[in-house]
Amino acid sequence: MPLIDGLTTLWDTLTSAQPDPPPLLVVLTAVVALAVVATRLPWRIARNAVTIAHEGGHALVALLTGRRLHGIRLHSDTSGLTLSAGRPTGPGMILTLLAGYVAPSLLGLGGAWLLAGNRITLLLWLAVALLLAMLVMIRNLFGVLSLLVTGGVVLAVSWYTSPEVQAAFAWTSVWFLLLGGVRPVFELHRQRARGRMPQSDADQLARLTPFPALFWVGVFLLVSVGALVVGALLLAGPILTDAGLIG
Repeated sequence: MPLIDGLTTLWDTLTSAQPDPPPLLVVLTAVVALAVVATRLPWRIARNAVTIAHEGGHALVALLTGRRLHGIRLHSDTSGLTLSAGRPTGPGMILTLLAGYVAPSLLGLGGAWLLAGNRITLLLWLAVALLLAMLVMIRNLFGVLSLLVTGGVVLAVSWYTSPEVQAAFAWTSVWFLLLGGVRPVFELHRQRARGRMPQSDADQLARLTPFPALFWVGVFLLVSVGALVVGALLLAGPILTDAGLIG
């Protein structure tokens, strides 16, 4: 049947593995991502993607723990807010608060795992699907525009560009999530030290648990750095193969 044949073809396209990228591409995309994270203006713009992942993490875990998700707001200053209803204490609320700062790094780790298997098309289409799912929960105009622009870029790359461009985009994006997941934790610690974030996720977790806010900042940092290390090893596969360190 044409429908079944079409779905089979689509599935084969999504799950097929692309060739290994040149080792130079892996290095150059890492350098580009690091430059974006480390410099002020590029980071100020690209940080919106980290905020999308952060708030998406809150929203997803809220739903998974049985909370009622009321909406997500993304702001032009790269801040965001996810509103959910349910018990104000307990594991569901704790996990929801915990999810935000670790979400970009864990998404990057998942992306690195897919790229280690050269599933570039699957990675890009999953990104589009996640952005579309998040779009229905956005409750402000800037948030809608952010999701549409981000999703549109990913869709355009996956649909219209060559495999080489797709590979460069995918590797850069995953490197960015891995590296960009670390910087907000240091920004959080710096802002808290100045007394500017009394309602941060870490401070809310401190009020719900026996552990101080600094402990939770340390948890955020441990997860993000751990994801970066493991993700970097996965992404470095072509380099290690080329050097004969792995088969």
